[in-house]
Amino acid sequence: MMPTEIKQSAETAVVVGGGLIGLCTALNLQARGIKTLVIDPVSVRRAASWGNAGHIAVEQVEPLASAATFRSFSRRLYWRGGALSLPLRDIAAWLPFSLRLLAASRPKRFEAGKAALKDALSGAMPSWRRLTGMIGAPQLLIEDGHFIVWETIESAAAGRASWARIDTGRATFRDATAAELALLTAQMKRPPAGAIRFLGTGRIADPGDLAEILDAEFARLGGDQRCASVESIILSGEKASIRLDGGVTLTSDAIVIAAGVESGQLLAPLGIKVPIVAERGYHIQSAHSEWPESLPPVVFEDRSMIVTRFRSGLRAASFVEFAKSASPPDRRKWARLRAHVRALGLPFHMPGKRWMGARPTLPDYLPAIGRVSRAANLFYAFGHQHLGLTLAPLTGEVIAALVAGEAPAIDLAPFDIQRFQGNRG
Repeated sequence: MMPTEIKQSAETAVVVGGGLIGLCTALNLQARGIKTLVIDPVSVRRAASWGNAGHIAVEQVEPLASAATFRSFSRRLYWRGGALSLPLRDIAAWLPFSLRLLAASRPKRFEAGKAALKDALSGAMPSWRRLTGMIGAPQLLIEDGHFIVWETIESAAAGRASWARIDTGRATFRDATAAELALLTAQMKRPPAGAIRFLGTGRIADPGDLAEILDAEFARLGGDQRCASVESIILSGEKASIRLDGGVTLTSDAIVIAAGVESGQLLAPLGIKVPIVAERGYHIQSAHSEWPESLPPVVFEDRSMIVTRFRSGLRAASFVEFAKSASPPDRRKWARLRAHVRALGLPFHMPGKRWMGARPTLPDYLPAIGRVSRAANLFYAFGHQHLGLTLAPLTGEVIAALVAGEAPAIDLAPFDIQRFQGNRG
């Protein structure tokens, strides 16, 4: 188990990974006066941090590593119209992961994971308020909940009953009002058969604006960013350094691995087992739409699709595709999103801009957050699956506290990567 408090003094830090987890971590470090450098191999933001639905999902307390997930497995498959895709070409990636997922779904591990996520998610919205306050952009955080709608009476009854059984933490829901149903109906070809509205969840006004403002504030505080690839982590005694492409070696008081799916291959040479998989999602986005900006995200649960209006346009997102991160995208998934949008009659200007990105997912659906026991200056923050946007500000605060030698705000024992080093992983 990683100690909750580490007595050390850090003046410099390097964060490997320029996604939202990495940027929030870097910003919190720089705000503490720790000179911080962000390393990322690409300058164009394509990671899951920027292609998601913008939903701050504090209601997702129950890990997807669960018996309920396996019971619903067959009806979720892509070839049956669902969102779950297991490409045969990538069986070497998803089959071992699936077996670990099955082991992580045992009741005892599921309950422990739910308790850990509940603790973390209880602090997610307050951390978003602190972050948007820090960067002087409170308008980016919109705390107006979200809708879930159903297209048939049968699915509405089953869906509402299912949500009533699920632990949603501090988030609550109620039936949509007549006025809300009228607003939803105005966006669709036909009225929904049922709808609920969640309270206590939120959204980001626009991911692009968020990225630009985070970059600007990080730079204003004196932080640096470099476009480069990390070839390896080098251990010398109890201290780590990193070697970049071209042979440049960087040393620092603190090194944070926040490279998403690629974090596993960086840590593997150190003997650290990271059973991570690329859980890929797809979206299409229309630059113009009559969809009201005031309407919260809408989950069309029968189609496993979420639609969110951003300042930059209307986005429809879906799919859980377990694959190798480097595999080419499946164009059929964009086609299906367009088919869903047309069938619902949404005000979406076709064909829409296409995107695909990989969520970094671990078998128990808990992130990895902590410090490597073999190196006092090596930290990690990755594997946030569908909760990367939701937990990014809290994760940044936690890692910055660890680097500064302070006790983190949440218990990090459940998120210790050491959980995968024995036979449990």
